[in-house]
Amino acid sequence: MKKCIYILTWLVISFIVFVGCGKEDNNKMSDMELTPYETVNDFTDVSMTIKEETVSTTGLTVVLENNSQKHGIYGESFSLEEKINNKWYQVPVTIDGDYAFDDIGYELTSGAKEEFKVDWEWLYGSLNPGEYRIVKEILDFRNTGDFDKYYLAAEFTILN
Repeated sequence: MKKCIYILTWLVISFIVFVGCGKEDNNKMSDMELTPYETVNDFTDVSMTIKEETVSTTGLTVVLENNSQKHGIYGESFSLEEKINNKWYQVPVTIDGDYAFDDIGYELTSGAKEEFKVDWEWLYGSLNPGEYRIVKEILDFRNTGDFDKYYLAAEFTILN
């Protein structure tokens, strides 16, 4: 009889631990929205990578490279997403109310390679350990009012 009680107790405890661990991710995801970006990194021969040694919980440096014959323009804006259960979710901002980025256009001309430092502490706070990506909009600019919009994404990891 004691053996049955021990086994039953072990099963109940295992079930509680299993359900409790799953709820942590589910609760986290309930506060987050899925990515709005259906397609990223499809601007042919234009890329964004992470300068690995710059990654911290509050920022990093991205490297934008244009190996095309096109004229790119990007700005200050960016968004952060976290990978949970193989899906990308928007990291919630910590600011109440509206916020904005400086509306400036940086040129990424044909053959150019530029570094862009990103500090997100003011908007997202300090990130917890996990898998993330940063997403930036870039324009294939031909003329005023004549451009195509693309989104570049680069993945990075925050360790303990």
